[in-house]
Amino acid sequence: MFDMSRITASTALAQLRDVLDRLAPHPGDRLPTERELSLQMGCSRQTLRLALARLEEEGEIWRMVGKGTFRGRPPLGHSIRETVLLQAASAEQLMQARLMIEPAIAGEAAKRASSAEVDYLTRRVEAGRRASSRSEAEAADAQFHRGVAEVAANPVLAGLLAYLAEARRRAAWQHEWDRTYRRIGVEEFTGLHSDQHAAVVAAIAEGDAGAAEQEMRRHLETIATAMRRDRPSG
Repeated sequence: MFDMSRITASTALAQLRDVLDRLAPHPGDRLPTERELSLQMGCSRQTLRLALARLEEEGEIWRMVGKGTFRGRPPLGHSIRETVLLQAASAEQLMQARLMIEPAIAGEAAKRASSAEVDYLTRRVEAGRRASSRSEAEAADAQFHRGVAEVAANPVLAGLLAYLAEARRRAAWQHEWDRTYRRIGVEEFTGLHSDQHAAVVAAIAEGDAGAAEQEMRRHLETIATAMRRDRPSG
């Protein structure tokens, strides 16, 4: 039997490309189930899902819950609800969504923030600086980003951010973030990331929507770059 713990994400990705070419060579061809693929490749379901997410990012496959995984891109008219389901979202797709949404949220916060709300966000930054463990750092980060959305005072934007926050707790994101966090450690969050949070708050305090968007984008791009650096090649 295979020792599934020994199959790395990069090895699984290479094997999955081969499976794709052999078993689903044409657009619209259906792949075997996750259970069948994991047994055939000798990898865990979690490792397989990371490889599937990478191929989906590249447009090599698309997935529909309850229907299966198919070669190529989803057909025109395919329901967006099915293509953004949490379990199908990759870490890169989540970061792309955050980069599209959160800078705009920060800009709206800059237009609306009261002095009391700026004080609240400042306290969230300071809580992040005091974090002494990963769990404290992640909680402080979530509270800061949620706080910016609350200051923007748009329940639709706040709902979108909550949706993305829920997606970040799923396996694909968490696995990549775990790998990145082991390298950068709590110190980077209490230092660089908190400095970037502070820059966002400073722009909000000035009522400068453009600067708030720019500072939030810079912060998220720092995270995205760190995660890409730690992603297995293949």
